[in-house]
Amino acid sequence: MTDTKKIALVTGANKGIGLEIAKQLAEAGVTVLMGARDVARGETAARELLQAGLAVEAIEIDLNREETIPVAAEAILARYGRLDILVNNAGIVDAEDGPPSAATVAAARRLMETNFLGTLAATQTMLPLLRKSIAGRIVNLATTLGSLSVNGDPSSPYYEARLIGYNASKAALNMLTVQLAAELKGTSIVVNSVAPGYVKTDLTGGNGYMTPAEGARLPVQYALLGDEAVTGQFVAPDGPVAW
Repeated sequence: MTDTKKIALVTGANKGIGLEIAKQLAEAGVTVLMGARDVARGETAARELLQAGLAVEAIEIDLNREETIPVAAEAILARYGRLDILVNNAGIVDAEDGPPSAATVAAARRLMETNFLGTLAATQTMLPLLRKSIAGRIVNLATTLGSLSVNGDPSSPYYEARLIGYNASKAALNMLTVQLAAELKGTSIVVNSVAPGYVKTDLTGGNGYMTPAEGARLPVQYALLGDEAVTGQFVAPDGPVAW
């Protein structure tokens, strides 16, 4: 490993889109830390990529156990001295979620705790490491369902997808992108929300029209943005998304 090799952390990287993002970043020559709340599963996933000759390692990060986040940051600092890429991929859905009149408050709370507050905690904790990078990149895994404009557009194919907890948690994540991009304006760190598309994963119950490999392409593209990087954007495979 050389000092010029980029270091990335991908949360929720032991399966689904996160695993594919880790794989594609490693294939691009990045050293990837594969965040997983279950260390054994993380190590199993990392082992497969290591056997393919890719530079990856598992690291414990559980967005619902906030104490794991600074421990991970300390380990990254001790070993690498910085972080170049943070992909906030970890997220959940909840069986008790649904329309505002029917979703349980407990489900909405769980979704906000993981998808927004857990990601906020991870981002805050990793930010000092990203400031040590020549060109820091933060990619928040969003969804078109997190767009207020789309949720209010009867002509949208997503109009009937009323999941108050999940959609609100992703709208909150988009607010993190907007505000953090503005706060970091003038620095070398850029922040973007990337909606990968409707991908067949455990999160979607195996539904979708994209494979995880296809869904990983756009997040990886934004993780590897060069000197002319944009910031504060909300994008999907077919282009920009209205907030």
